[in-house]
Amino acid sequence: MRIATWNINGVKARLELLLKWLSEEKPDIVVLQEIKTVDEGFPRLEIEALGYNVETHGQKSWNGVAILSLLPFDEVTRGLPGDDSDEQARLIEGVFSVETGAVRVCGIYLPNGNPVDSEKFPYKLAWMKRLEAFVAGRLALEEPFILLGDFNIIPAAIDAHNPEGWWGDALFRPESQERWRSLVNLGLTDALRSVTSEPSYTFWDFQAGAWRRNAGIRIDHLMLSPQAADRLEGVIVHKDVRGWDKPSDHVPVEGEFRF
Repeated sequence: MRIATWNINGVKARLELLLKWLSEEKPDIVVLQEIKTVDEGFPRLEIEALGYNVETHGQKSWNGVAILSLLPFDEVTRGLPGDDSDEQARLIEGVFSVETGAVRVCGIYLPNGNPVDSEKFPYKLAWMKRLEAFVAGRLALEEPFILLGDFNIIPAAIDAHNPEGWWGDALFRPESQERWRSLVNLGLTDALRSVTSEPSYTFWDFQAGAWRRNAGIRIDHLMLSPQAADRLEGVIVHKDVRGWDKPSDHVPVEGEFRF
């Protein structure tokens, strides 16, 4: 089973790109971030024509997440609990039946947090604290659980082409790192780091020739419960997609599992 994450950076603007990648790669499940549309505006029919079931948690002009699956959904959860006043669409979860039981796939778009001297950074840290409580509950179920998406977190210096240049940014500063470690220490495995210790970037800014210079960072992650980590066979970063026409600034990251 192939399960992937991709910050599409506007599903309407990247629809041809998305359809091309789905047609060529045919992943079983894909979580998307930054769809930037309400549910009614999502290009459902075009994607369903490729055989995918579609569930969305949209928001006008900003944020928004979706799950595309060749498997039928058993359950769908939308939104991160813990703050009834939070209207930002940043989490969607699906449960799927497989031969070995159930697989829980949760796609997130974690807040960026910049600028750090605004309300956006405390919101990021509070969101991560709520996510930690949510994940602890999911891990207590002791089932295959995959938390994946755009985390807007650079875990370590190896995950940035120029770590000194990023230090102090909301993606790479002590408070963010502390919250990241708390999340990992619940018992999650960083899928990519479990298979390689080499640098591997998932995001290249549109500015300053970042793609040409390979000045990237790794902020798109697959985090696995022990039951999912035991079934991981490999991770692929689809770096070539960044070189396609009118790309997103992120590329798909895919895990392959024995489910």
